[in-house]
Amino acid sequence: MKLIIAIIKPFKLEEVKAALAEINVEGMTVTEVKGFGRQKGHTEIYRGSEYTVDFLPKVKIEIVTADELVTKAVEAIVKSAKTGKIGDGKVFVLPLEDAIRIRTDERGESAI
Repeated sequence: MKLIIAIIKPFKLEEVKAALAEINVEGMTVTEVKGFGRQKGHTEIYRGSEYTVDFLPKVKIEIVTADELVTKAVEAIVKSAKTGKIGDGKVFVLPLEDAIRIRTDERGESAI
């Protein structure tokens, strides 16, 4: 099993969700987060004053999936989240040792 963490632009969430549903990846946790990467934010003008926005709004998606679905899931996320502009985000894939469904005590892949 693997844990896939994707940080994407908020307006791309529905596209990513639809792309994952197409390949039968079910279940995800979505969190609204703020952060920055290489772009280090941007400047904006509000009431005539210029100020720097350091932390940009992003969406963090966490998905647990079987090893054989990881490549398809990552490709679906990247393809659907890409705008070609700076700040599109990142995808991280981590090994996952175990998963337990609390209601039934199922473990491993049957728990996801």
